[in-house]
Amino acid sequence: MNRRDLLLLLGCAVAAPHALSAQKKAVPVIGFISSTVPEPYASRVAAFRRGLDEAGFGEGRNVAIEYRWAEGDYARLPAMAAELVDRRVNVIVAITTPAALAAKAATATIPIVFEMGTDPVEVGLVASLNHPGGNLTGVSLLNVELAPKRLELLHELAPAPVVGLLVNPNNQNAQIILRETEAAAHTMGLTLHVLYAAAERDFDPVLAEVAERRIGGLVVGSDPFFNTQSEQLAGLFLRRSLPAAYQYREFAAAGGLMSYGGNIADPFRQAGIYAGRVLAGEKPADLPVVQSARVELIINLDTARALGLAVPLALLGRADEVIE
Repeated sequence: MNRRDLLLLLGCAVAAPHALSAQKKAVPVIGFISSTVPEPYASRVAAFRRGLDEAGFGEGRNVAIEYRWAEGDYARLPAMAAELVDRRVNVIVAITTPAALAAKAATATIPIVFEMGTDPVEVGLVASLNHPGGNLTGVSLLNVELAPKRLELLHELAPAPVVGLLVNPNNQNAQIILRETEAAAHTMGLTLHVLYAAAERDFDPVLAEVAERRIGGLVVGSDPFFNTQSEQLAGLFLRRSLPAAYQYREFAAAGGLMSYGGNIADPFRQAGIYAGRVLAGEKPADLPVVQSARVELIINLDTARALGLAVPLALLGRADEVIE
């Protein structure tokens, strides 16, 4: 081997590790942050991955995803968002309003795609739906704004003069839910009592207050923590013979009386599509916020019978699904 070939070989040997390192760094990274726990959100994460795949990105193929789950402890979200910023991820996907607000506070430069259940303009995430501005865009289900309609449907099925509203005081959406539901209750001539729960340990005091105030029906406010407790909440209120209205089908399927809210799979899929489009070079400011307008009314007829309720035929006719 002559001197020239030897130098060429040595040069390639030195360059190879650097080339491999550069290749690894070239794989974009999504920072996925949520205020919830992973297990109940498995199907939603799968929908997100489907949307990402539609946009040309597959986890483990040409994109990596780093997951951060606050497991219901919203106070952990700022540190998690800051960690993703320090990690210099290419895009942050923020699931739920608390996660989106934490991500926005952590960075004004890294693109953020959110999936949430309220109006992002009202909570200060974007300037407008059509022209978000800044580094955020995403998908909104507007489930928070449906709380008054849930109260109306609950009253139609299980009329009671005194009703309760369950909210998580740690969620910024709570004030919006409270304001709009109080207005609806006043219009309907109902007495509304607000109940608070931020952890499982709060459920027993909530039940005690329900009995003390003789609450005859309950609207469960939109909240990620409540979503992860669908089976427990549905079972608790059914055992106490308390009619309740929830936001997602999972509650009705677990024995809750009724649910009224958005279909959860499509917004996560759309969030995946948007994350892929951002990775491909589009700017969040140029991507209008998607509003998921599809809502579903689900009635659990078995639960209605167990509670001694006769479901009006008109209400049954409006239901998208009846569980028996």
